[in-house]
Amino acid sequence: MDEIRDAATLRGHMGPVSRLAEHKVLPRLDGHARAFIALSPFLVVATADAEGRADASPRGDAPGFVQVLDDATLLIPDRRGNNRADSFANLLAAPGIGLIFLVPGITETLRVNGTARITTEAALLAPLAAQGKVPQTGLVVSVREAFFHCGKAVMRARLWDPEAQVPRESFPSLGRVLAEQTEAIGVAEAERLMEEAYRTRLY
Repeated sequence: MDEIRDAATLRGHMGPVSRLAEHKVLPRLDGHARAFIALSPFLVVATADAEGRADASPRGDAPGFVQVLDDATLLIPDRRGNNRADSFANLLAAPGIGLIFLVPGITETLRVNGTARITTEAALLAPLAAQGKVPQTGLVVSVREAFFHCGKAVMRARLWDPEAQVPRESFPSLGRVLAEQTEAIGVAEAERLMEEAYRTRLY
């Protein structure tokens, strides 16, 4: 198999970086980045453990749920989930973090890289309350670099095109998937539990 094993070969294969792409990376959050985060209801958090085993986890809430503390610091609230805490566990071993923010209707995305720490500080988390509930945990992200990514991937995916959405019934419910994968409980019970979780435990 033909493989690329070093940076020089990679650069020769990919070609030169455009001038705009080379200079667009900022060491802080400027006004455009802050405005984009204020519009964003969804991001993906990428982390890895000490052995380099990577993980990507979605985060979502009302637009602007991620708070910009200053030009170099973000605060991401942790809403209720399944308590696996994969991202948190990774960050305890290796603090590096990568974020990608999306805004429905905008093809471009915002990428933010840096380091993160886990906080349970009540005074810090209180302003991020939603549905009357204050998050018990959050991520404080120290920004090392921030830059916008062009919209080609989103455009090719037709991500925001309503006509590209698939009918929900074209894929099984999560309850059915988990019941069949784990064989721990029946499909009907798994679907009941998932429906209850979506209805009562979003926050």
